[in-house]
Amino acid sequence: MARQMLYRDQPRDALELIRLAQDGARHVAGPRVRAMLHTREAWAYAAMGRTAAFRRTTDQAAEALTDAKPGEEPHWIAYFDEAELAGTTGGRLLDLARHNPKQHAEAAATEIRHALAKRGPEAGRSHALDRIGLAQCRFLLGDVRGAVEETHRAVDAARATRSSRVHAQLGDLYPYTVGNSAARPVREARDRIRDLLST
Repeated sequence: MARQMLYRDQPRDALELIRLAQDGARHVAGPRVRAMLHTREAWAYAAMGRTAAFRRTTDQAAEALTDAKPGEEPHWIAYFDEAELAGTTGGRLLDLARHNPKQHAEAAATEIRHALAKRGPEAGRSHALDRIGLAQCRFLLGDVRGAVEETHRAVDAARATRSSRVHAQLGDLYPYTVGNSAARPVREARDRIRDLLST
């Protein structure tokens, strides 16, 4: 429910739900669940622009995850590993970077690259989202050449999944290519995004 609130741009409601979940799970949650809940809390803080709180709870998530051991928690939380933490953290730093690229874009790119190194194309949707996020980071950093390269990789990854979220994120990447329309490589990348989204 908190995640849905975050997608609906209601971070204060999300934070309240996350705190209820943390209170309810305090004595029974394993390290992966605790880490996941901390990342949801960090997401809410990032959405509210509370950078210090975001960093604090992200550190708590990383600390909790160090205690995780294979097979000791329910199967539904097994996905939450170092790669997922890095990808989630990178995504939230990217949210912050859209408002302050100089302060957050490079850190977002670093986390996303870490996630990509830990999970390859077989990760499907997550891999595609990481690629799209990294392309946005490069645009925000003013690295147009790197951004075009990452955009092509993002489109290739998006073609391999039917995820509506991937397509939505690819649609969010599209405007970055419009502002650089004079360059032929950017136009080609933009055309590839448009062609995929129109199919």
